[in-house]
Amino acid sequence: MSETRVHLSKTEPAAYQALDAFARTVGEICAANGIDDRLKEIVMIHSSQLNGCSYCARLHVDRALKAGLDTDTITQIPTWRESGVFSDRERAALELAEAFTFISEEGVSDEVYNLVGSVFTEKEYAALSWACISINAFNRVVIAGRYPVPPRTPQATA
Repeated sequence: MSETRVHLSKTEPAAYQALDAFARTVGEICAANGIDDRLKEIVMIHSSQLNGCSYCARLHVDRALKAGLDTDTITQIPTWRESGVFSDRERAALELAEAFTFISEEGVSDEVYNLVGSVFTEKEYAALSWACISINAFNRVVIAGRYPVPPRTPQATA
């Protein structure tokens, strides 16, 4: 079934460029506040998976591999609660990612807030929160526009 949708980033590029600039600022905030690329990409992948955004999941898996995550760790993200491969920091970040992704259900509950606050500093918490906000915004743009995930090229699988 072929369907043409408004491509938000092409139709209103200024808004998309602002969102992209926001995401870059969030990346800088993460780096400046102790959130390394490994941790950030785990959050980005999990949020994208939860939202059903295959385009962003692919993009962030590629970035995660460049950040040093191995394929076993990446494949464990959907089952992180049952997996033993994640540190306390990673588990708290995954918990926060779920709270932000499903924010309409109960917000960031006191339980999640207190758990994350016991593991991260205020600056780290803020950086991770902005990362969650950023990826959820991108997920919505991509899902609404039904951006296709391009097929893998042989060079991209290395």
